[in-house]
Amino acid sequence: MSTEIREPLESETLGAPRAPGLIRKLGAGIVTGAADDDPSAIGTYASVGAKYGLGFLWIAPVLLPMMYVVVYLSAKIGQVYGKGLFACIRDQFPRWVLFPMVTLAIIGNVIEAAADLGGIGAALNLFIPLPVPVIVVGAAAIIFTLQYFGSYSLIRRVFRWLALILLAYGAAAVMARPDPVEVLRATFLPTIRLDAGSISLIVACIGTSLSAYVYTWQSNQEVEEQIAIGRRQLWQRKGASAGEMKRTSRDVLTGMIFSNIILYFILLATGVTLHPAGETDIATAAQAAAALEPVAGEAAKYLFAAGIAGVGFLAVPVMTTGAAYDVVQCMGSEGSLHDAPRQNRLFYGIIALVTVVAVAMNFLGLNPMKALVWSGIVQGMLVPPLLLMMMMLTNRPGVVGARTNGGWTNMLGWMTTLVTFLCAAALVTSWFL
Repeated sequence: MSTEIREPLESETLGAPRAPGLIRKLGAGIVTGAADDDPSAIGTYASVGAKYGLGFLWIAPVLLPMMYVVVYLSAKIGQVYGKGLFACIRDQFPRWVLFPMVTLAIIGNVIEAAADLGGIGAALNLFIPLPVPVIVVGAAAIIFTLQYFGSYSLIRRVFRWLALILLAYGAAAVMARPDPVEVLRATFLPTIRLDAGSISLIVACIGTSLSAYVYTWQSNQEVEEQIAIGRRQLWQRKGASAGEMKRTSRDVLTGMIFSNIILYFILLATGVTLHPAGETDIATAAQAAAALEPVAGEAAKYLFAAGIAGVGFLAVPVMTTGAAYDVVQCMGSEGSLHDAPRQNRLFYGIIALVTVVAVAMNFLGLNPMKALVWSGIVQGMLVPPLLLMMMMLTNRPGVVGARTNGGWTNMLGWMTTLVTFLCAAALVTSWFL
């Protein structure tokens, strides 16, 4: 197999049709950033805010550079290599490395999709007087219909609008009327606790914000974006100009800042309302929304619930489609949302199967929080080796040509890889303690 990386001609790069500036900024990165704040992540952040008040606001700016570098590395693989992350791993690593990674990724995606569908059902139940399982089935049907019958451009537009729903958390935080001085102090003068509970929540926040499904999705969306401008053949997608890489970096940074701000607002909204009111034991995002009403008003409750439901409708297809990308790439095949279902029955069949399994898990009587714990364990075990492989891949000229990592990217990437390995070790150690 040839590993030559084609450098795009300047005429190709500059002449390719592109969306207007604002719409371009709300690109693949903003969707990835919003999907990172899925209902299970919202539940984690709300739990932290309720338990510790403003004491964990500092974690948002600390997480931002780590969130950026890992998603940028994934985007680089899709942008320069022209294939998704697991297709690249299949080309560059032996099968005994590939298969366990794909298996863990699929398990994590299915459990997370099931938990998020449950989160959608619980949040919409605050608006709609129907049983949660009925809402779950209806939400899954709507999501799959969009994936099956919608064009890629339609799906992309819908995802971008759904991402903006997360701004509801900004409104909820403002309505809580926090003390600006206390907020600034908690953000930039951290009080780090070293007790077991605090450490476990730090690990949870890191694991949630650096979930593995985010990386695989981003790499594949870079491929989808190239197909959208006419680069359907692999040789057309290989390579990237300096200008393209700058646009990719800016797109990823925009998305991760957006995701990080939402994380911050959730911590802030729950930290200044639920914690002072004594509502410190929050298990789910929907419970956090309901608990907000007595202390911040009905509007805050509905804003919080709307954010959960909106991002759930975005995150679930990211996970089900992501699982389909992983499977077909592991098999040496291809899958794209640009393909019509009749053109790629395997790809859409996997999306349907994962959706059905995720819905079924909501009818098995499983404890949703235990499901999220197991999902977190799977994701936590997957992230460190996946990051290690991404660092190796993005430093190989045979994969990214002249676009190997610079000094700052390598430093930040290796530090983030080390942090995730330490978090995984802390998680395993906690099982024995």
